[in-house]
Amino acid sequence: MNKTLKDFLEDVQLTRRTFVKASAVAGAALATGKAFKPSLKALAEASAISPNEQGEWIASTCQGCTSWCSKQVYVLEGRAIKIRGNPNSKVNGQASCPRAHLAIQQLYDPDRIKTPMKRTNPKKGRDQDPGFVPISWDEALNTIADKIMELRNNNETHKYMLMRGRYTYMRDVLYDRMTKIIGSPNNISHSAICAEAEKFGPYYTEAYWGYRQYDVANSRYILIWGADPLAANRQVSYYSSVWGDAIDRARIAVVEPRLSATAAKADEWLPIKPGQDSALALAIAHVLLTEGLWYKPFVGDFKDGTNRFATGKEVSETDFEELHTNGIVKWWNMELKDKTPEWAAEKTGLKAEQIRRVAIKYGEAAPHAISWLGGGPCMQVRGGYVAMAVHALNGIVGGVDNVGGTLKANKEYTKKFPKPDDFLDEIAKEGKKHKKIDQRGRLEFPCINKGKPGSAVVTNNAAVGILDEDPNEIKVAIGYMNNFAFSCCQPELWERALSKIPFLVHITTNASEFTWFADIALPDTHHLFEKWGYVKSIGNGYRQVTIMQPLVEPVWDYKIDETEIPWLIAEKLAERGFPNLLDHYKEYKDPETSKAPTNEKEFALYSLKYATQNLWDPGKHKGGDKFNGWEDFRETGVWNSDPYPYRKRWGKMKTKTGKFEFYSETLKAALEKHAENHNTTVDQVMEACFYEARGEQAFVPHYEEPYISGDPNLYPYVFVDHKSRLNREGRSANCTWYYEFKDLDPGDEIWDDVVKINPVDARKMGIKTGDSVRLTSPTGAIECTAKLWEGVRPGTVAKCYGQGHWAYGRVAAKVFGKVPRGGNNNDLIPAVYERLSGSTVRHAGTRVKIEKI
Repeated sequence: MNKTLKDFLEDVQLTRRTFVKASAVAGAALATGKAFKPSLKALAEASAISPNEQGEWIASTCQGCTSWCSKQVYVLEGRAIKIRGNPNSKVNGQASCPRAHLAIQQLYDPDRIKTPMKRTNPKKGRDQDPGFVPISWDEALNTIADKIMELRNNNETHKYMLMRGRYTYMRDVLYDRMTKIIGSPNNISHSAICAEAEKFGPYYTEAYWGYRQYDVANSRYILIWGADPLAANRQVSYYSSVWGDAIDRARIAVVEPRLSATAAKADEWLPIKPGQDSALALAIAHVLLTEGLWYKPFVGDFKDGTNRFATGKEVSETDFEELHTNGIVKWWNMELKDKTPEWAAEKTGLKAEQIRRVAIKYGEAAPHAISWLGGGPCMQVRGGYVAMAVHALNGIVGGVDNVGGTLKANKEYTKKFPKPDDFLDEIAKEGKKHKKIDQRGRLEFPCINKGKPGSAVVTNNAAVGILDEDPNEIKVAIGYMNNFAFSCCQPELWERALSKIPFLVHITTNASEFTWFADIALPDTHHLFEKWGYVKSIGNGYRQVTIMQPLVEPVWDYKIDETEIPWLIAEKLAERGFPNLLDHYKEYKDPETSKAPTNEKEFALYSLKYATQNLWDPGKHKGGDKFNGWEDFRETGVWNSDPYPYRKRWGKMKTKTGKFEFYSETLKAALEKHAENHNTTVDQVMEACFYEARGEQAFVPHYEEPYISGDPNLYPYVFVDHKSRLNREGRSANCTWYYEFKDLDPGDEIWDDVVKINPVDARKMGIKTGDSVRLTSPTGAIECTAKLWEGVRPGTVAKCYGQGHWAYGRVAAKVFGKVPRGGNNNDLIPAVYERLSGSTVRHAGTRVKIEKI
């Protein structure tokens, strides 16, 4: 259990060396072909820098999670030495979490891909060594261009696919514009494997499809559902820096089957049965209404001032006069009147007294109260209505858009890139008419992003589309900063799907599981240190636009994924008689000089300046921070919006009624439109999506029994997946610091991958801490170490996501290309969906059995 670093390094083995050796052929140490042990030579060499040298702090951005914090990197003689929060940011300020510091190990990781590589083994599969050999950028780009031109010459451009992982807002250069101009509908984002169902609740109550920010500085009650803001939610740096003040000022309750880092510091921990969050939310809503704790200036009141909400009794809608909400009485009559704490106690495994206490204290704090929805409650098969129920509590207490409540994103003023329409020829226009490979919009996949059926991605189902060639086969594909063969649930689907694609390109920093199936691998820049780009993030009542820029001396010949590589491909396509993409990119002119780009370096810089011009050009200023020009903005590194305009949207929300909807006319219109598209009824849509609701119940937050894979008689424990405060989105596993500090996550152990089992359950199985165990679900199995821990609810087992790589590097994998280090949680979780949003199911998704080995 308690290995030292020395022990760990002695355990490391390396086989299938051709895969890594090809990447490192330019390095003399690797050219020998001898086995090697993990080291951080680039960091070690940095110690030779003279102590008298003075470096400088240079602004950039950390994308280690979706906080997207503005940072400053201390650079000395071209090397990154340390990282801190950017004091110019009003979102995260000088605060920083551990993830940013791990980025230095990623930057100088000796296992990074250092040169383009091509596959020499025509066979594909997890059991097939790719036989990668180094090639020049010119050869790689020529090959890619030839494959794209083959599709165009055969009128098969719809068989091209672009898969996007972690992105900046330069994304549309590659993801949108290049895909459209080539002529394909198949740009597939990773977003549905993250948290699309989390957006479902806010949209179908207040018409906001996006992540919220939470005004913790002014809140008096913070009720958190399946989120861990001190470890793995958005704005971890900011929330960590102010949480001490929040604890002093507010009461905090956490709904989570596992004792998370945030739950450990809360006033109340509610260790709920997985999947039962809606029962708890509805019971809290019931108490808020029966106790008269709704916020009347937002919701309204009974006309005579007498509270008629009483358990089991219907209320006349005409007796209540609503202000900024719609359907509170209808929701009560249809769903809430019988949802008592006693009813919820049987469903949730919590005590009725605790449910009532939390509800009353939450209501008494109105309107300065937050119901904080994380991915846990809603990324389940029937999670859409859980999201609505949890977020509806914000409406009852008037916390929506209010001081101490939940806020949307502030306004920002970046520009969209030039439209591609004039550069689409007839081949491209015809190709774009085809259906998308992820099968969105079918009866069983409504995917109703912002009320429009078929508009949300179903990331994981793209693998099914590829395998079944439905709606068509995919012949050429490019993926960047993604690793679907590891990060998607039931990743063996992607292993088979990627094996089926005749020509696959992967743009990546490290040779990952996805790369294993590629025909060409291209070395990518590290976002924090080596690329031009920008992102947007929210927190603390502000929105920031924070840039990234090249700030270290490059060690190898990397190219920027979203700008330089598309430009270089466009040049090769132009040489082959298809100049449309290059001509389009030349529209991205430098706003300061009006000069069109002539090479990939200029294009990367000009396109960033173009997109952010309204922020840094004094003549274009519309609000927020004001700069004296591009150089001032670049040095500062971040633009901050104006402060949040509280209550500005009250009565002016973009729902069908213009109000916060407890009875969602907005969802009703979307579901009816989808049913109309398929000549069927909303009830049949609900059935196709595995929901129990029928009739008007489909338009209100309501309770549904959790849909969990696995017979409880065969698989007795519900599996709880959670994220680490050290996870850089699954990319930390080749960093030794990740293992050295793993016990920062409650219940975890350094240098090990543990499944946390309640001692009550462990005794029944004869398992003790340190035992090697196998977890098996209906779709897969993994091996790891048992850890007895009281911080997980009996009947469940919890395991942190992030380990289990069989590729990615010599530290990440025990035997590279063959034996994983630890277990990948996704091997256990089936490829199922919350189909109204298209979201992948990650929580309350499967049961498992445990065997001692």
